[in-house]
Parts: sequence; C-alpha cells; structure tokens
Amino acid sequence: MTINAVPDHVPPEMVRDFSLFTSPGMAPTPNGDPHAAVACVHAGPPIFYSPYNTRDGRGTWVITRAADQRRVLQDAETFSSHRSIFSSALGENWPMIPLELDPPAHGVFRSLLNPLLSPKRVVVLEPKVRERAITLILRIAASGTSCDVMKDFAFPFTVSIFLRLLGLPDHRLDTFVGWAKDLLHGDDVKRPAAARTIVAFIDELATKRRKEPVDDFMTFIVQAQVEGRRLTEEEVRGIGVLVFIAGLDTVAAAIGFGLAYLARNIKDQDLLRREPDRIVLAAEELLRAYPSVQIIRVATKDIDFEGAPIRKGDYVSCAAMIANRDPAEFECPNTVDLAREDNRHAAFGYGPHRCLGSHLARREIVIGLEEWLARIPAFRIQNATAPITSGGHLFGIENLILDWS
Repeated sequence: MTINAVPDHVPPEMVRDFSLFTSPGMAPTPNGDPHAAVACVHAGPPIFYSPYNTRDGRGTWVITRAADQRRVLQDAETFSSHRSIFSSALGENWPMIPLELDPPAHGVFRSLLNPLLSPKRVVVLEPKVRERAITLILRIAASGTSCDVMKDFAFPFTVSIFLRLLGLPDHRLDTFVGWAKDLLHGDDVKRPAAARTIVAFIDELATKRRKEPVDDFMTFIVQAQVEGRRLTEEEVRGIGVLVFIAGLDTVAAAIGFGLAYLARNIKDQDLLRREPDRIVLAAEELLRAYPSVQIIRVATKDIDFEGAPIRKGDYVSCAAMIANRDPAEFECPNTVDLAREDNRHAAFGYGPHRCLGSHLARREIVIGLEEWLARIPAFRIQNATAPITSGGHLFGIENLILDWS
C-alpha cells in the first residue's frame, strides 16, 4: 500500500495511527472482530487524521461521532460524493449513479430509481425472496448437519435475488460472486481486471436490452428518460455498475455476521426461535453492531469542522462501524442487545444518499433469519473451524462453518 504524506495543513497533534485496512484486527483473521477493534477510536478525539485510510493509501479525516457523521452526510454542498471509486480503478472518471452524483443531478436520478426499490415494490418481491430462502435452506438441511453458510446460503440467497432483479440467470451466480470478491477484496492486479470485466458485462447487457427488451431492471434503465431525454451510455453504465456491486456483497455479509453472532450466543438464538416476532427488531441491532461500509466524502471547500482544518480536496471518512459504536449515541454500544429500540444506526448511511436498496436489504436479512431459524436446529460454529473476518472499505466474513449435529 502506498502511503501519502500528511498534508501541511493537518496539525501533527491531530494525526493518529489508524486505518480500517491495516490497524490491528483489520487483516483477515480467524475469529477476529474488526467491529470491536474500531470501537477503540471512541477513547480518543471526535475527529482525527489518518494518513492511510483508503485502499490506495490516501489519508482521510475520520469522523467518530454519529451526530457529526450525519452533519457531513447531509451536507452535499460541502462534502461531495463524487469520487469515481470504481472508474478510477480503470484510469477513467465517470460516476456510479446516483451514489456519486451531487444535487441537483442526484435527485433527478434518485427519483427515477426510487420506485424500483420502494417499500411497495419490495412487498411484491417478498414471496420470491422467501421462496428462494426456503429452497436453499431445505437443500442444506437435507444434505447434512453442517454447512459453509456464506457459500451455501448467504451469497446464493442474496445474489440470486439481485440477479432476478437484473433479469440474469442463476447459473452464473458463482461467476458474479467471483467478480465481486476480486473487485471488493482483491489485490492491485485482481481489482482492475474485475472492474474491466464488470464494465464490459454491463455494457454488453445494456446493448442486448436495447435490441431485445424484457421485463427487467436493465431494460427499464435503457428505456428510461430524465429531463426529456434518454440516458447516455455512460449513465446507463454508472447505474448498472452500482446496482451490480451493491447487490453482491453487503447483504450477504450482514447475514453472515448475524448468524455468526447467533451461533456464539445460544440464548439469543433460542429466544428468536421461540419468539420469531422479535426478529425484525433483532435484525436492526445486528445491523447496528455489524455494519460493513465506510462512506467517504470529498471536501468542496475549506472548512473548520469541530476544530479540524479540512481543506478543499481532503477526504472525509464516515465509517458506519465507528458511528454505530458511539457511546454518545447508543447505550452500551459494544453490547449486542436484540431488544434495543429507537435504533438510529448508520448501516445504510444518512442524508440524500441513504442506501437506495435499504428496504430490500432489510427484508432479505429478516427473511433469511426467519427461515433459517425456522428450519435449522440449534447451531454453533463447528469445532476446529474459525470464521475469518476482515476490515477495509467493506468489512467481510468467510469460512463460517455452522454445525447443528
């Protein structure tokens, strides 16, 4: 990782040796807990400068308080979301839409896409989501008394829902998951290669849907109009890439972290099994305790923010995993309390860019937990195995072997 020098305008006393990529607990670790590891920042100042807190080693200001993160994420005029995270891996500069657009353009595209993932639309999708969960879990239950829950359930479940949304066949599921893993968790060789593959795939799918429209997401996008015109090829690509990436990793990780917690906490597992009505509330607490995303903004102008001299062009990090462990926001933040109410967690972000797919994600997580607990007996992490967790831009979990023998 290349580490950039600390800018001259950053006071030395505000620099802290911290990174979501390299700090203790962030590297892929058996039985690790990166979420607990980042909570240590709350023992220090509310905002500090990390010299190497992005994948490419760039420094960021780190906002630790949930209330301050909300201020940043709601102020798109001062803190821009246009970073070209994906296209920069290709040496290009186009935004994922609407994630990397600022108002007013953001609102135009957000209004276009909102109906596709609205609560009403999710109600329509729910029977298929539940059917897919049941099918996978019955297959797992019939094949033995243990499974690698990420490979056998979490990824096939969440990715197949997303594939159905895009109008893509399930038989390519493993291929798409492989691309996502290389893009989100791969090295400096795998990431650009995966990015090129995904762009080529989205461009090819868009071309195909223009010629042969069907009832799916990509057909809607290539036929849609904003402000009286069709979308450009770059805009179609920006939307397609965002939806592709968003559907492949974060919800599966949420289900994995949640099941890992329940496997280690049998009393909570038994409670949800006896009283499934508690699962909706419990899912919110698991999202609070184990979010996966660091959100980064770029300062558009010089500003003094809570004593920090942020300058135009500086990166500002609003990591959900830090906000969700803020003791000023949550009582006993490092304790998982499945009955916690009024849970204003940051797992889906804040402000105008709050996660477009949050309604579908929530239902997938709740349905996944409901059907798993209804059909799989009391489960634990299999002896002599250890789930591997990792930090970074997206926190992840793998090798989660559950046993109910």
